[in-house]
Amino acid sequence: MQSIDITFKSQQEKSITLRSSSFKERRSKLKLLLKNFLEMEEEVLAALSKDLGKSKTEALLAEIYGVKAEANFAIKNIKSWMKIKRVASPLAISFTKSWVKPEPKGNILIISPWNYPVMLCLNPLIAAIASGNTAIIKPSELTPASGELVKALIEKTFSSDEVAVFLGEKDVAQKLLNLPFNHIMFTGSPKVGKVVMEAASRHLAGVTLELGGKSPVIVDKHANIKDAAWKISFFKFANAGQTCTAPDYILCDEAVHEELVAALQKNMSEFFPGGIDEAAKDYCSIANEHHFNRLKNALAEAVSGGARVACGGETSQGGLYFSPAVLTNVGYDNPIMEEEIFGPILPVVKVKSLGESINYVNSNEKPLALYLFSSKPSSHNRVLKNTSSGGMVINDCVLHHMNPNLPFGGINNSGVGSYHGKFGFDAFSHHKAVLKSSSLSPFKIMLPPYTKTKETLANLIKKYF
Repeated sequence: MQSIDITFKSQQEKSITLRSSSFKERRSKLKLLLKNFLEMEEEVLAALSKDLGKSKTEALLAEIYGVKAEANFAIKNIKSWMKIKRVASPLAISFTKSWVKPEPKGNILIISPWNYPVMLCLNPLIAAIASGNTAIIKPSELTPASGELVKALIEKTFSSDEVAVFLGEKDVAQKLLNLPFNHIMFTGSPKVGKVVMEAASRHLAGVTLELGGKSPVIVDKHANIKDAAWKISFFKFANAGQTCTAPDYILCDEAVHEELVAALQKNMSEFFPGGIDEAAKDYCSIANEHHFNRLKNALAEAVSGGARVACGGETSQGGLYFSPAVLTNVGYDNPIMEEEIFGPILPVVKVKSLGESINYVNSNEKPLALYLFSSKPSSHNRVLKNTSSGGMVINDCVLHHMNPNLPFGGINNSGVGSYHGKFGFDAFSHHKAVLKSSSLSPFKIMLPPYTKTKETLANLIKKYF
């Protein structure tokens, strides 16, 4: 643990010099990071396969492309993000000039999860480097091969006084959380997010918390069911459902319920025609035995609570594979509706109206994402205006995560703050207010003692300026 203290101290000292780093210096660091990352592509793919059984195709799309796109977007835009922006002065202080100057917060701690163990280490780091900070990364101990890969990449690219990686169990994270970082980025569960936020409060550190939750899908009677079914199926069962923005459950209008369930079944049979054993080459495994057993128990409790398995639910203990399960006859009181599933189980709840769906969403914690399938613009506007969520996608799922021009983040229980693109740069920057005055200030005539004339002037300023 002594090495953590030494590294943190060296990064505190380094952060002072990084405040004046130019966009060219930061851009060159991001280019080197991306170059080294792409050169290590085969090692990345091997680590992801070893940790999670991820197929090459899924890893290329989710992790390799995700990092490359985020890095390239920052490289392209960093110069404009760093610019000092002149702002107008109101008439009452028209003798001044004002700017907003983005400057680094200083020392950043990034605590990343196991479900996308490479991308969710590196994408926050890209934002930290773009904004001129130092960073310490704590990868998840549940994906050790990916953690070692990230460590090797960082040591190849940066000196430890700028970026460092510490591997280990819970005690390493606790040690890091005791240090006075200027900002903490955490991706994980709301339960652990509260622990991180409490630790940050001891040093009044800023936080960006990506916490997930139960992201609903609303399917109204005007939806294109064929289109909705493949999109929901694909994005729910990618990464075996272990995605913070994965559709957690469906609220489906009773008028199209049977059609949707049949379409989901059809997609599942087409995605994985050879059963669970043959699917292993394309389908991600569950992270570990604990989560595998948690999902088995969740499915059993859902069935005990009245749910029916429309398809899937087969398991392979040896490979920790869990075939995508679609559940019907699910009531609001079913145990599967209580906690985030974070796995390949998809409950479908039959509802009587769009209003019922909206009311149910509003009766629960605000989700990280909300998905609506409907061809009716009035339904789009109704859901948009009457619900609250970190993000909303109409007639698709998850894709907002891929647009770096959009903020990615939750609200309340699903997260605090946002990042991606400029929003990441802003999250790790302090936007300093700078005002330059002149000797022509008219406030000189307002100095005490306050006379009746000065009171009259104050009233004139209040009225006309």
